[in-house]
Amino acid sequence: MTARARRARLPADPARHARHILLKEIGGPGQQRLARARVAIIGAGGLGAPAALYLAAAGIGTIRLIDPDDVSLDNLQRQILYRTKDVGHPKTERAKAALNALDPAVEIDARPVRADANTLPGLLESMDLVLDGCDDFSTRFVVNQAALAARIALVSGAVGRWEGQAGVFAPHLGESLPCYQCWTPAEPPGAEPCSVTGIVGALTGIIGSVMALEAIKLITGAGDPLTGRLFIHDGLSGRARTVRVPRDPHCPACGNRAQ
Repeated sequence: MTARARRARLPADPARHARHILLKEIGGPGQQRLARARVAIIGAGGLGAPAALYLAAAGIGTIRLIDPDDVSLDNLQRQILYRTKDVGHPKTERAKAALNALDPAVEIDARPVRADANTLPGLLESMDLVLDGCDDFSTRFVVNQAALAARIALVSGAVGRWEGQAGVFAPHLGESLPCYQCWTPAEPPGAEPCSVTGIVGALTGIIGSVMALEAIKLITGAGDPLTGRLFIHDGLSGRARTVRVPRDPHCPACGNRAQ
């Protein structure tokens, strides 16, 4: 089956997606939208792995996985797409095999490249939205700027130690809506990756699942996505809250857009 035919088809196996189709907010039309959707995922790691699994299970038509790294042993504590035998192999290669085993009808477009200012315009071309699960601010900023240029929604996730957050940034959908850099205009002082600070593995599953859920809501039109809002989960206390992110008129990425 060609990619075009896959995007145009009805759900190939109604039994596979029956629980979605039963939901009045999704139903058959929503499942068809999922089958036609094209989603990019930046980073096939702690956040990208669970997000990719749930999006493939949801019947997303095309998932473009973008990650230049190989699987390492310390990834296995939280990156649930991979197994011990995958250590030393490219993440996108092993992730594609795992996702195709889950649903062969989903097109997995594996891109073992680094997401940067040079590659991202092409990587986001023809995508409907992008999920960013990377672990450094410089990449988050260029993903945000590329999503702005492509006028697609950005579902952003981040985790550290015991706390995680996820939000949706889509300023093209409304003048008052922020982009990611309205929330974080510059790298916070003292920011360190989880390789330095540590991370509880199960937390990445929570935030990655929220990212997948927000993508499904955006594609199907179900419910109230976290557009311009941030979901924050404290794993140690078991508390969660949602905060609104205002648009920053002086934002370095979107502050000069037309009023």
